[in-house]
Amino acid sequence: MELRETIRRTTMTAFQWKVVALCILLTVVDGYEILITAFTLPALIAHWELSTGQAGLVASIGTLGMGIGAVALSPLADRVGRRRLILGSLLLIVTGMVLSGLAPTFESFLAARFFAGLFLGGIVPSINVLVSEYASDERRGSVMGVYGIGLPLGAALGGFASIELIDTFTWRGPYLAAAAVTAVLLVAAWRILPESVGYLTEKQPPRALETYNAIGARIGVPPVTSLPVPTSAAAGRRVSVVTDVFSGLMLRRTVLLWISYALLIASFYFANSLTAKLVAQTTGKPDIGITAQSLVAVGGVVGALAFAWLSSRIHPRVVTGAIMFVGTAVFLVFAAFFSNPSLVLLLAVLVGFSVNGGVAAYYAISPPIYPTAVRATAVGLMMGVGRVVAFLAPNIAAFLEERGLSAPDLYRLYGGILVLSGVAVLLLHRSYRGADSEDAMEAETRAGSLVGEAGIGATMR
Repeated sequence: MELRETIRRTTMTAFQWKVVALCILLTVVDGYEILITAFTLPALIAHWELSTGQAGLVASIGTLGMGIGAVALSPLADRVGRRRLILGSLLLIVTGMVLSGLAPTFESFLAARFFAGLFLGGIVPSINVLVSEYASDERRGSVMGVYGIGLPLGAALGGFASIELIDTFTWRGPYLAAAAVTAVLLVAAWRILPESVGYLTEKQPPRALETYNAIGARIGVPPVTSLPVPTSAAAGRRVSVVTDVFSGLMLRRTVLLWISYALLIASFYFANSLTAKLVAQTTGKPDIGITAQSLVAVGGVVGALAFAWLSSRIHPRVVTGAIMFVGTAVFLVFAAFFSNPSLVLLLAVLVGFSVNGGVAAYYAISPPIYPTAVRATAVGLMMGVGRVVAFLAPNIAAFLEERGLSAPDLYRLYGGILVLSGVAVLLLHRSYRGADSEDAMEAETRAGSLVGEAGIGATMR
């Protein structure tokens, strides 16, 4: 049995779970680093006496970097491998976080956050794809849901830690602490993280056979003397971004995925960038604002786990749409009770359940749509488009706030956006019908099985 088919069809091994656990830890730290400005924003405003517009820029500059990084760097994973891109990005993230924590001016801080954001954007799609590829069919929905707790869990833990770090080390403490933890995980990833089996099979880089057999040994698969034939070669076709992302039915699916993810991520970044600020302004207590922001992240952990559980019973795309509709109702209720500090803290958990849990859902449903050879590129493009929208979300909110919209009004607006996200993802689900019901992962495994059964030879590498 070909290694990819073994991974998909058999019970997950301890090695596969170790890969998932390490990737969760990476996303825990990434979740904190992505949202770190939300926790430090009140302190940054006080330190540099920032205007509302400047505060919006601080909240979103890292997101802009992530959008550009996702688009520009993710394709490298399909060329040089997931592992190499992840390790290089981690090293540069450490550099960016140190520079952010030591920034002497507002302008240098923006530059450092943008730099760190580039590599945060580049790393997330590759981690996401790697987890999806090492999960079995039976456990993929649950694994991706559990994996999805990393981002909100990191934001939650980081938010609570930021209160102490800011009190002790000023706003600089959270950035330097994040750099130190990322450095430790870089060492762990260098020792443990494997290469994508799909990348080795489809691209067949130098020493691919040696690496393929080493991974197989850790999963309990006997060594082979040659690599499997790439599925595109077996099918007599050339896989490319143009044909497998932007043509025919795949173009429709890509557009619907981009629209639904971008709309969700707009509400996600609004809630995760400005909740601390808006609650602090309303209550006059910055600590309550940070607590509310942290509880949004806590709700995301619950949402990711709920997605994992529901996805084992209902198709993940349907669950994703349902989470978007629940989010609309939650945002409207949150807006209605925004002036009540006690209810705000309770409802903040439900806000996170919908938007942070929604991100975990999209992480799960996006990789299987695309073939291995273009998977990191396609997912990176999706995240890049979403992050550009995310850059605009807090800035649009700041613009509308300056022109008289209240905090509840802003939550009603972004709650309405979630409805459109839910409609788009359900339209995406409807595109999988009849002869087109298989996703790319299912088609690749079936093609690999047919190649094996037919005894087609493979090229020695």
